[in-house]
Amino acid sequence: MASQSLPADLLGAHVSAAGGVDAAPARAAALPARAFQLFTKNQNRWTALPLEANTVAAWQAALAGHGLSCRLVCCHDSYLINLAATDALVRRRSIAAFVDEIERCARLGIPFLVFHPGSHLGAGEMAGLRRVARELDACVDKAGAGKVPGTQSVLLCLETTAGQGTNLGWRAEHLRDIIAASRHAERLAVCLDTCHVFAAGYDLRTPAAWAKTAAAFDAAVGLDRVRVLHLNDATRDLGSRVDRHARIGAGTLGAAAFRHVLRDPRLAGALGILEVPGGDAAYAEDLAKLRRLRGRIPAPAAF
Repeated sequence: MASQSLPADLLGAHVSAAGGVDAAPARAAALPARAFQLFTKNQNRWTALPLEANTVAAWQAALAGHGLSCRLVCCHDSYLINLAATDALVRRRSIAAFVDEIERCARLGIPFLVFHPGSHLGAGEMAGLRRVARELDACVDKAGAGKVPGTQSVLLCLETTAGQGTNLGWRAEHLRDIIAASRHAERLAVCLDTCHVFAAGYDLRTPAAWAKTAAAFDAAVGLDRVRVLHLNDATRDLGSRVDRHARIGAGTLGAAAFRHVLRDPRLAGALGILEVPGGDAAYAEDLAKLRRLRGRIPAPAAF
């Protein structure tokens, strides 16, 4: 396979924003990583204090001080948000929180907002998928009608899921159907999580297995929509439908799987983000593993 794969500038990890979003760039640079993911607010709360102008300025200064760019950053939304919720109050809270997530990304210049499609909670997959598309459109409309400039530049990245419980997004076709039903399909991208797709039944462990999985997602949504990769090994077996991350090479996926993904030139422009257990020390070690697996390649001129 061609070696025009993921450049080192696009490999990174989810870093803590404890102490404020402006503390995150230093943690990414220390790994070292040029790309990173963060929460811009507490992921287990519905609301957060607004981002003040001095916070945004501190964020921009921290990025510049470490030679980083907000163009290589993605945000993960709150775990509470469920755009497929059957309860009207939860759905209203989810819409408000998701609009806030879009606006926070716009204020910080973050181009990618990663989110789980949601859980249908017994309403059925088709009803859940239709509801996600409808509420996503409502969120885009509300954010666009607001006072925060730049919301239209934030890509909303549907994350693949493992399929636990009534979670949506564990089949490539789920993502396809949400995008097809949305009035704002041009705003929707994909985050492919290696642990999640493996748990959902998509194999990645051999070149042939990865080719089959890549073909399935390419046919459903187009691999050009994959703008973020979550690079995680798995603790459970293929098709387990259980979301449990493991260190790179320490799980049931195995290290070779990441070689196939990282050397696929069709994913050359996607951010590669680690979400493995063990904290910053584990991130630093596993980033080094990923770079060895990918091989030594020149970064594109754009970077």
